Amino acid sequence: MAYLMGIDLGTSSLKTMIIREDGQVVCVSAQNYQFASPFSGYAEHDPAEWWDACVSTIRKDLADSGVDPAEIRGVSFSGQMHGLVMLDKDKNVIRPAILHCDARSGEEVVRIRERLGARQGELMMNPVYSGFLFVSLLWVKEHEPENFSRIRYVCLPKDYLKFRLTGEITSEYSDASATLAFDVKNVCWSEEILSEFGISPALFPPLYNTADAVGTVSAAAAAETGLSEKTLVIAGGGDQVMQGIGNGVTRAGGASVNIGTSGQVSFQSDTPIFNPALSTNTFCGYRKGRWITMGAIMNAGLCLKWVNRLLGQTDYRALNEAVSRVVPGSGGVVFLPYLNGERTPHLNPDLSGEFVGVNLGTGPAELTRAVMEGVAYALNQCIELCGDLGLRADGFMVASGGGARSAPWLQIQADIFNYPLKVAETEEQACLGACIAAGAGAGIYRDIDEGCAKIVKYKDFTVFPDAKAHRIYEEYYQLFKEIYVSGHRELNKVTLLGRLVDRESKSNLHI
Repeated sequence: MAYLMGIDLGTSSLKTMIIREDGQVVCVSAQNYQFASPFSGYAEHDPAEWWDACVSTIRKDLADSGVDPAEIRGVSFSGQMHGLVMLDKDKNVIRPAILHCDARSGEEVVRIRERLGARQGELMMNPVYSGFLFVSLLWVKEHEPENFSRIRYVCLPKDYLKFRLTGEITSEYSDASATLAFDVKNVCWSEEILSEFGISPALFPPLYNTADAVGTVSAAAAAETGLSEKTLVIAGGGDQVMQGIGNGVTRAGGASVNIGTSGQVSFQSDTPIFNPALSTNTFCGYRKGRWITMGAIMNAGLCLKWVNRLLGQTDYRALNEAVSRVVPGSGGVVFLPYLNGERTPHLNPDLSGEFVGVNLGTGPAELTRAVMEGVAYALNQCIELCGDLGLRADGFMVASGGGARSAPWLQIQADIFNYPLKVAETEEQACLGACIAAGAGAGIYRDIDEGCAKIVKYKDFTVFPDAKAHRIYEEYYQLFKEIYVSGHRELNKVTLLGRLVDRESKSNLHI
């Protein structure tokens, strides 16, 4: 029996999974950590801590499973996207990695936009946002010239782990395409972008498909991790692509929605989709000739965690039961989930959230449901924007993350999106996606699509939208968008509650 290993490098934890080739999960280990924020808006992490977590979880999985390391045919990776890791000529880390959630590079964002002007869309096909590798690299060039002068290699977070495992610095198309240093249409590093800002293309690693083998476990890494030197190391991908694989969403027309700390809506396509408004992202998929277009919101599960902390709610079963008893619309309360700025569609790191329509009937359950609905409204804006670009889901969407583990939140999503939702059996979809990539790269499966067909299973239910609830939510969704546009100047309390009272007569809402 052959075994496969998937490693998911997240922002707050690293997880390692071993599965049998038939898809049975043998074990999963996790190690938590916390990134550093030495100054307001900074988000940094010492890559050595990622490697320590990688070694620790691999050893724990091997010990807990009793699997012979020689039977692990392949190992692959999923990783947090956009972050910048810098290495010197001896491949030593120069400074802590700058992460995707870092906000220090506002001046560089403005400089890139001004310098490229109308060419930004043509060259990048994506909005410029702080925390992306290229933007962070320009910040280092400007503010830490001594560190910049030492750089010989740059790579993404999960690629650093691959380097520690193989001794070779490599990347792949999905993660590379999310750096802003990449030509998304032609699937290569963009010499035009790099030369425009005086960055040498020689700093950037060679690129592979997600299921390509990039080496084997080195003798040094085998001694540290307990893995076999014969085990193939497979390129892997950015977390959005790997999560899609773990959800079985790999073909054009496939779509998924994820509610983790942040939230994402992702559509698969056979062509690179250009959004002139640059309010969505288009990245490469798991191989050449496949792309994903996605909308990303900054605050999803983070909002529920925030409101639970404020209200002292710790029993999730009781919370879900209470939320289920509140009718759609949360008694007239609308929540704008901009606790930490927003990406799609507003591209504004300075936005803040708010509750609108709080009244004497508002209690903890109404506030909590309003948070769930507000996150779903924001994700629906992503779906709507992708729809304007011609992207539709083929019949259903796959839901994942914490939002897929709450029955009322799943129903809220289905009712607002007006799509049936399926949920994969395995909760660690990014790890599973990495295992499937490892199997394809090691020849266990013919390709990733075959691996998904054999491995990915869905729970035995589908969440269908309720037509009456959807009609109610359509009105609230329009109100949600109007509140943002108006800045709450024109929609005063009387106007807002007047609209809601009118809705009550139509839908029996209680406010």
